[in-house]
Amino acid sequence: MKVYKFGGASIQNPERIKNVGKIINAAAPEKLLVVVSAMGKTTNALEKITDAFFEGRLSDAQQLFEQIKNSHLNTLKYLLVTGWEAAENQLKDFFTEVEWMLHDKPVRQYDYYYDQLVCCGELLSSSILAHSLKEQGINATWLDVRDVLRTDDNFRDAGVDWDFTATRIKESVLPLFDDYDVIITQGYIGATDENESTTLGREGSDYTAAIFANLMEAAEVTIWKDVDAVMSADPRKFPEAQIIPALSFTEVIEMAYYGAQVIHPKTIKPLQNKSIPLYVKSFLDPALPGTVISSTSNKKLPPIIVWKENQVLVTFQSKDFSFVEDKPVQQLHRLFEEVRIKPNLSQHTAISLLCCFNDHPEKIGDLAASAAAFFDVVLEKNLSLLTIRHYDDITLKKLTAGKTVLLEQRTVETVQVLMR
Repeated sequence: MKVYKFGGASIQNPERIKNVGKIINAAAPEKLLVVVSAMGKTTNALEKITDAFFEGRLSDAQQLFEQIKNSHLNTLKYLLVTGWEAAENQLKDFFTEVEWMLHDKPVRQYDYYYDQLVCCGELLSSSILAHSLKEQGINATWLDVRDVLRTDDNFRDAGVDWDFTATRIKESVLPLFDDYDVIITQGYIGATDENESTTLGREGSDYTAAIFANLMEAAEVTIWKDVDAVMSADPRKFPEAQIIPALSFTEVIEMAYYGAQVIHPKTIKPLQNKSIPLYVKSFLDPALPGTVISSTSNKKLPPIIVWKENQVLVTFQSKDFSFVEDKPVQQLHRLFEEVRIKPNLSQHTAISLLCCFNDHPEKIGDLAASAAAFFDVVLEKNLSLLTIRHYDDITLKKLTAGKTVLLEQRTVETVQVLMR
């Protein structure tokens, strides 16, 4: 049994949904569990609906949701011939779940409503894909992941109840393979023991695929993307970026830690624990080999470049020129947790702590205002953070030429440079 995960770009229109069907059909006679993200930019649209609802703009929220409804119904119109009525009825059930909420008034925290509304995207897309596969003659069934994947109630970043989820998979998912070749389910979402929808945080759909693979003892996982493979840099910014055919789990975790748009560490761990290889392949050209991520180390890696714009350097300096030691630093880290922000780079001097953050203006403002009670705080914005794994002097000099370096840190494997 294998696990496939398809992101929003792979199913954003009828042609691509049919293409996904071809990829799935080509895996026969292998049994597949397929994890699906929301279509295209649906999650972004649902976030806007959540904002409008929570701000009391119910009419705006309802109008925005009409657009989502129409776009998904139009997809059905151009995708299905014989099965459109059953597919439409299932979509309408999901529409009703959202519409009931949009006629109410918010009485709970924002994150709760975010999860109840945003989860609709994966339910809609997975339903459409399942009906499309059936019309293509593929022996597939649809599964509501909320009946299987149990989480806590930390909305927008829910923690998984592994024991309960393992039991549910054994009792209600694996037996489905006796009757079906393909199971279609949703990424990113789960549910509490009170049947409240939750989401799993950043890269949640990839994480869902890894959870199922771990608990079902899958042979491998494939994440289908609109790129040929994992690259040594963003090819839109660095045309000389190279394809990396193989990476170790450890290397991917390091890359993700520094901000590479690759695979999130929480996706890697369940696979690493069971030595399940992860393939990153192109849904646009499935014949390409892509990248395999496994326990095997690759000793011949090129410099791997991560470039982050819109960085802000925050200097926290002791008001009385005393050393910045344990207690002040502990106070700052408590503030980081309260504001829900993490430094990308930090460095001590005797009387100050310098931290580089992604520039989220509201969070940076809250952090600076709170820290001003016990530090002098200075901000500098519009900076760039360069990280190079497996760096060499030629690459480093080329990418820092003409820049003013504000902070630099090096290890044997990695260099980070904050520049203006």
